[in-house]
Amino acid sequence: MPGKDSIKLEEILNHPQVRKAIDDINPELRERREYRPPQCEVFSKPCTLLRETDAYRFELDKEAEKQLPNIIGNKVQLIEGKDRLEGDTSGQYGKKRNIGIVFSGGPSPGGHNVIAGLYDAAKKANPVTRIYGFLVGPDGIIENEAVELTDELVDAYRNLGGFTMIKTGRTKIDTHEKMTLSRETCRRLKLDALVIVGGDDSNTNAAFLAQEMLADGVQIIGVPKTIDGDIQVRDADGNVLCAMSFGFHTAARAFANSISNLCTDSSSDVKYWHICKVMGRVASHLALEVALQTHANMTLIGEDLSDYTDKDRLAKAQKEGRTDYHAYGMTLRHLSRVICEAILRRAAAGKNYGVIVIPEGVLEFINEIQVFIIKLNTIIADYNQTHDKDFHASFPRLEDKLEYLRRLAQRSREDASFKLWHTRDDDLFNDIPAFFQEGLLMERDSHGNFPFSQVETEKVLMGLVQDYLNILKEEGAYKIGVRKGYYQKTLEVAGLDPDQYGKTLFKNYDTDEPLMMKPAIISVKTLGQVLKNEGFMGKDEKIPAAIEKIFKKTMPSFKTQIHFYGYDGRGNDPTRFDCIYTYNLGLTVFSLIAGGATGQMAAIKNLEMDFSQWEPIGIPIAPLMHLEERKGRLALVIEKSIVDVDSVAFQVVKAHRETWLAATPGDDHFRRPGPIRFTGKSEEERPITLELNAIGN
Repeated sequence: MPGKDSIKLEEILNHPQVRKAIDDINPELRERREYRPPQCEVFSKPCTLLRETDAYRFELDKEAEKQLPNIIGNKVQLIEGKDRLEGDTSGQYGKKRNIGIVFSGGPSPGGHNVIAGLYDAAKKANPVTRIYGFLVGPDGIIENEAVELTDELVDAYRNLGGFTMIKTGRTKIDTHEKMTLSRETCRRLKLDALVIVGGDDSNTNAAFLAQEMLADGVQIIGVPKTIDGDIQVRDADGNVLCAMSFGFHTAARAFANSISNLCTDSSSDVKYWHICKVMGRVASHLALEVALQTHANMTLIGEDLSDYTDKDRLAKAQKEGRTDYHAYGMTLRHLSRVICEAILRRAAAGKNYGVIVIPEGVLEFINEIQVFIIKLNTIIADYNQTHDKDFHASFPRLEDKLEYLRRLAQRSREDASFKLWHTRDDDLFNDIPAFFQEGLLMERDSHGNFPFSQVETEKVLMGLVQDYLNILKEEGAYKIGVRKGYYQKTLEVAGLDPDQYGKTLFKNYDTDEPLMMKPAIISVKTLGQVLKNEGFMGKDEKIPAAIEKIFKKTMPSFKTQIHFYGYDGRGNDPTRFDCIYTYNLGLTVFSLIAGGATGQMAAIKNLEMDFSQWEPIGIPIAPLMHLEERKGRLALVIEKSIVDVDSVAFQVVKAHRETWLAATPGDDHFRRPGPIRFTGKSEEERPITLELNAIGN
């Protein structure tokens, strides 16, 4: 065998195994690129036709009627497959078109397949149709930066994650100037249609573009995209039209797989509490799905907290003949107590470890925090409307901001009519950690949303939890349960009678439960004092080593590992479900364009059912919009869908909270969803929440 020095670098780099290792293309990537998702039955026909239906009813917002008069009357469009079209429609379907498509907002697995589906359908209808991808989001439209899509470019990204092909951005086309520039871009490229792939704000933008560009003959089609799962569309009668946005399934599976690994770690190393914050902004859909896939010990669902009532506090107030408004709604401090209770119960069962899942926007559902956010949003918006510099430019440091709030509190004392920021608000705000104050006061995002991803929610909660656990430890309430068999064996090996010491050391020695040391024993000193008082030790004797060993086993140390799940999930290669879903969304987009629709959102109805029952449709965007406060102003937006606490999925999680907490001796009930497998059968073909919520519909 030649020595390492005799092998030249060139030979090493040209070795087949080395070339394989450094190749950018692995076997799964090749397989993904070659995969062609199945098409809904209507798309198996040579062409499609739109059929307007009155089967679905929407409650129209008066402001939407006012601002979007030309598209507010749009109906749901059904798509029918046809062997051939008659009359004017025959030439319309296959005519040459120029179509633009843009990604808007954060990436979501499956976006490339929306492009692939649109591209394949458009080229099938007419090979000379041109598809343009606008670069880096809506800025590409405003600045006329686009690339024409080709077979080679589209094929390179089929079934792959990310928005890498044309990138994405967060700019909104929300001013007259931006609208004028966008119209000019459409004119230069001679666009017949523009497709906007984005979340609720982006589809809202699509509606306004549809209204503005109707006279220009440019059709606007939206596609619902977000891993948050907060785009779900029902009509006024509760009929589900869009059950889930694309990318949710992939992100949830990616998070669940990683968190399930932490479940295994926690029950192996038995010393850490893993705190897992998952994306989702205000909605807790991802946290709920992760709970069902992993059976983590504790999962907070923000929407559940908002409906919380402190029954003990309420009963006390009623008994005293008064009303206690503080009994309604979860407070931050009480939530920390709830978490502590779970930690204490597991510790008593000998499990001073576990996994907690926290949704990104959980603080939104804490009443006192929600009040702060609303008030601070108003304060910042009011300041920006009356000053030449914006709030954050005027007060760059946290202390500067706090000083301004103190001045407002002083104003409330001098002017009874000023109710925005009271002295009590100021006192409560100053009582929270500085980093949390900074988070609550940070600049809002481009959509006017509170940036939950940048606030260390888990740090806020765990700080309060740690403080309270320290108090409970001092009181002797926070202890680790010890197996009776282990205790007895340890003392017997040391030549001591375990029964003789048992009732002195433990408050439950006569039970078969894990042994809990008495609350009064909180240190080696108090242990020695108890043994002396009971006559087991003389004044100058040392505590038997075996008993001290047992004592130390009962004394907990609360150790946490913090994890955030967000960008990794949205950058994941899509599951087979999302591959199929998004490809058919792309096909739907073209059918809507070919049928002359505008101001419509492409959707697939019956996602929870077998693929053979999927139904491509177009949903009118304008009827979905309502007035909502954004950056201190009322604006028309699509309402975000939050977790329904009456849904089957939530009720299942709620019913199993005690089981999954596993505050008893024995194994935890963790579930392993496994990694995302593109080949073979995956454990979940679609989101569990989607399937459960379909029960009874």
